[in-house]
Amino acid sequence: MNFPLILLILLIVTGSIWLLDIFFLKRRRAQDADEPWWVEYPKSFFPIILIVFILRSFLMEPFKIPSGSMIPTLLVGDFILVNKYTYGIRLPVINQKIIEVNQPQRGEVMVFRYPQDPSIDYIKRVIGLPGDIVSYRNKRLSINGEPVKMEFEGDYKYIESGLAYIYTQRFKEFIGENSYDILINLDTPDMQLAGIHHFPYRENCTFNRVGFTCKVPEGNYFTLGDNRDGSSDSRYWGFVPEENIVGKAFMIWWNFSDLSRIGMSIE
Repeated sequence: MNFPLILLILLIVTGSIWLLDIFFLKRRRAQDADEPWWVEYPKSFFPIILIVFILRSFLMEPFKIPSGSMIPTLLVGDFILVNKYTYGIRLPVINQKIIEVNQPQRGEVMVFRYPQDPSIDYIKRVIGLPGDIVSYRNKRLSINGEPVKMEFEGDYKYIESGLAYIYTQRFKEFIGENSYDILINLDTPDMQLAGIHHFPYRENCTFNRVGFTCKVPEGNYFTLGDNRDGSSDSRYWGFVPEENIVGKAFMIWWNFSDLSRIGMSIE
């Protein structure tokens, strides 16, 4: 379901009826006559739809985390807010940027339209900028030939799909001024070669069992999930085009299972 498109259609329909009533219908009604229902209801809902449309299209948008690919930063069931203007003002529905603001930076958590199915929203961490060479070998990340600093923080376990515990190790990773926690499962291979898709600029990457190296093409970004061995990300389906960007995730506003997470900032 394309909710932005539905919201835009509702806005146009209710707004048109509101304007039609102001400039035409109202003058033709008797002074003491009631508004017909098909005028009253659209006029009542139009201001609400307009406010929701502006907030959701240009300021912030709520999302729910459906999977564990960003554990431990984001948990399944987290409801988050995404800043829609940090990376530029975009026209709703077509997502065309009209005002430049900032560019995504390494280490930021970004929501974007999944390149292989733009009707689906994904959330991952930005690792590579246009022109960067990103390598991942033996569970260690390097950018432009420089190993990314990591600090071991201890063991970590979580439940996958409510069926079994997954035992991993937790590390803090440092990219530029950003630091964040990631999970690594030493019992799994660095790459699941059978899961690699065909994608644009696939020739920019080389893969083997111990990792990959990719050069990020201009106008694209490379993303990874914080749950490194439990994430489908740019390693498998390719780069994120600039036109697919939705916004920057910045806060957890609700979690039914853990109220202590409410109001947490997303690092």
